[in-house]
Amino acid sequence: MNEEKVLEALVKSGVPMKAAEVAEATGLPKADVDKAIKNLVKAGKAESPKRCFYAAK
Repeated sequence: MNEEKVLEALVKSGVPMKAAEVAEATGLPKADVDKAIKNLVKAGKAESPKRCFYAAK
């Protein structure tokens, strides 16, 4: 569930975002966002184009 919200926020933004920005956009706690991003990267649905920034693939 959190992964879906995080991925949706990354897709909508269109630009790489920091985890804190994703947390603000989704209303989720940053710890949950960090966990969701880690799972999305592992699943190949998100990537880190530069350090500490994340984007949807």
